[in-house]
Amino acid sequence: MGRTWTEQDRSFMERALLVAERGRGQVSPNPLVGCVLVKDDKVIAEGWHDHLGGLHAEQMAIHDAEAKGHSPNGAVAYVTLEPCNHFGRTPPCTEALMWAGVQEVVIAHEDPNPTVRGKGLHVLEAAGISTSLGLMADEAAEQMRPFLHWCKHRKPIVTVKLAVDANGSVDDRSVDAGRFTSPGCLEKVHELRQDCDAVLVGVETVIRDDPLLTVRIGQPKRQPLRVVIDPNGRCPPSAQLLTDGGEVMLVQSSFAGLPSLLNRLGDQNIQRILIEGGPTTIHRFLDERLVDEFYLVQSRHEHVSPVPSHISADVLAKAGLMATNELVWGEDNVEHYTRSTSLDA
Repeated sequence: MGRTWTEQDRSFMERALLVAERGRGQVSPNPLVGCVLVKDDKVIAEGWHDHLGGLHAEQMAIHDAEAKGHSPNGAVAYVTLEPCNHFGRTPPCTEALMWAGVQEVVIAHEDPNPTVRGKGLHVLEAAGISTSLGLMADEAAEQMRPFLHWCKHRKPIVTVKLAVDANGSVDDRSVDAGRFTSPGCLEKVHELRQDCDAVLVGVETVIRDDPLLTVRIGQPKRQPLRVVIDPNGRCPPSAQLLTDGGEVMLVQSSFAGLPSLLNRLGDQNIQRILIEGGPTTIHRFLDERLVDEFYLVQSRHEHVSPVPSHISADVLAKAGLMATNELVWGEDNVEHYTRSTSLDA
């Protein structure tokens, strides 16, 4: 198994990683996967896992080749994740590759799922198909980070998004609750929600803001689970998120059970959760060092009667988070913090 990879090999895997992105926000708890088929040093077909229950990337690529009048027989498949060898929502991808007559499979990252974990490689090799593993493995790992984290820890990655005004305030008590960030920022937040399996807030946020916590851009094929921390049963029955027919989890246990809550969510195949609550909820997660990444959004707006966030670089550093890059969402600046050891914690 294995061979020396060329720049051309890398370009084909880069394409596989690029097409895998087309499934973002639609395939969890499955990972993002892309595949390209190459013959005579040219891409003849490509595929990706588009939605839960749909064709896997290898199967879509084979179908794409045939639809274009190309035979996949003798082709080289570049796949971002080790092909599965078990029956799930679809037949095994190893069988599809063997049936198609693919002569070589180049894989970016092994599949840590116990149902696969090397079995796909072994089955392909036993069938006489040449395989190699590890081309652009780091890039593939970053792309499917929530899936790999969940496979290892059986709990979700915790992402926090907090918006503050120019002075670090999260709310203006002089006016009714309302958004103070830009429309462009709102669009980015919805993109972030779409990439998460669940969104969590505290009951104070529900009482003050009455949020929907849904994805309302594009044509989402799924909505995140809404989780409300409400230990004293104060969530208003008329709240929008309780009356719109979507899925909601009311957590009526104390904050002391936060690690067990993440384990419970992991058991429900939640691989990434977005915390959009207020400072009290966010600080609870930070204090227990449960946050893996943090988006601190700063608006140019200034509140008249401010509510301090008490979030600073020092507070985030104590929680194990370091600033990694600065972003611009619409008219707002965003500081992005990450836990560099999130996959190994």
